[in-house]
Amino acid sequence: MSDGNVENTIDKARIIVVDDQAAHAEILSDALESVGHKCQVATTIDEARDLLRKDGADIVVTDLVLGDRDGLDLIREAQAIDPFIAVVVVTGHGTVETAVEAMQLGAVDYLRKPVDLAGLRIRVNRALEGAALKKRAEELERTIDDRFGFEGIIGSSHAMHAIVQKLKQVATTDASVLILGESGTGKELIAKAIHANSRRKGNVFVPLNCAALGEGVLESELFGHERGAFTGASSLRKGRFEHADGGTLFLDEVGDIPTTVQVKLLRVLEEREVVRMGSNDAVPTDVRLICATHRDLRQRIEEEKFREDLFYRINVVTIEIPPLRDRSVDIPLLVHHFLDEYSRVHDKSIEGISREALRVLTTYSWPGKGRELRNAIENMVVTCLGTVLELEDLPGHIRPQSSSIGVGGFPVGTTIQELERELIRNTLEMVEGNRRKAAEALGIGERTLYRKIDEYGLREPEEDSAK
Repeated sequence: MSDGNVENTIDKARIIVVDDQAAHAEILSDALESVGHKCQVATTIDEARDLLRKDGADIVVTDLVLGDRDGLDLIREAQAIDPFIAVVVVTGHGTVETAVEAMQLGAVDYLRKPVDLAGLRIRVNRALEGAALKKRAEELERTIDDRFGFEGIIGSSHAMHAIVQKLKQVATTDASVLILGESGTGKELIAKAIHANSRRKGNVFVPLNCAALGEGVLESELFGHERGAFTGASSLRKGRFEHADGGTLFLDEVGDIPTTVQVKLLRVLEEREVVRMGSNDAVPTDVRLICATHRDLRQRIEEEKFREDLFYRINVVTIEIPPLRDRSVDIPLLVHHFLDEYSRVHDKSIEGISREALRVLTTYSWPGKGRELRNAIENMVVTCLGTVLELEDLPGHIRPQSSSIGVGGFPVGTTIQELERELIRNTLEMVEGNRRKAAEALGIGERTLYRKIDEYGLREPEEDSAK
């Protein structure tokens, strides 16, 4: 590739050229500016550091001998100011050992004087490419951490706090994890969070829903197959275990795996090797296994639908996710999280949700679990005509029947007397008719309670007939 071709593929950069010989620094600067880069010259480490702090830079091109200072110090300071900055070393005094030390400190390339200027431009462009890749990789990792880190597991309930603490303990190990919970409770998110915080996070996370596949297809998906292993097997195919080598394999709905496949799965886990369908050759595999199910596996064992030995093999650590209806305190957090997410996705300026609408969402039973809540918020964001989600924005099946909701779910216009009657009636039901306990709970005297029972006609029928 020609010098010019390389230059044309790289965005122009901000470069600081550092050399205690000003004339040499200017030569290098002119060579780089001739292809469009913007250069600043420094003759000391202090000058270079001040330029870095004031204006920043994409690349530092520096000599290793800078008067009475060591250019290695500049590499350290540049990396401390900006960890993504690329450093190219140019020197006529260094040794191979010095060059190695410079590279260990973060320098990305090394040139000796006298410098070939065309070669310098190529080296600078390569350094820019490397710095850009490093930055994109870092940004991608941050995105993954934000999405699948423990802070991405939303919830303020005691149950969710306990789960997060347990996840932090188990993530750093290679222990097998079994995640229990109803469909839609976020089991895969939990599995991804474990992987993203493990030593395997630099490798692949491979998911597989075992309930969605028939026996033959599932076996092929898990273990792979050789060409001709069965009708339609026209080529060799690696299974999920091989694809997940070095990383994490997540088996969702593991309770639905047929018993014949369970036997083979257990062997893979015990032997740490996989044999493809149609083959006799074992392939070593290094996989961390995370499983999930909504089924009661102990009951499945009693029904002889799940192997007990496999159960204990995958159930080293258990994470049980409570259903959304049992942690209503988490719902407001989830609502605001989904609101922010879908406001960005659909480019809507939604500022919040009304207290009445949030109360309805918090008290709703959510038979569709977290997926239903997520869907409901996206529906509201998309259809909302204002800047605040209101009662009328609720999906029809969630929206209260009354068009106007007042305090505590009662329609607007409900009188204080009606509210009081319902409160007394509900309290009496709660204490199974014990009027002394009811009076204590309501904060009134027993005599007052008797009077109000008469006033509101709350006596039991047998009481009236005995009068």
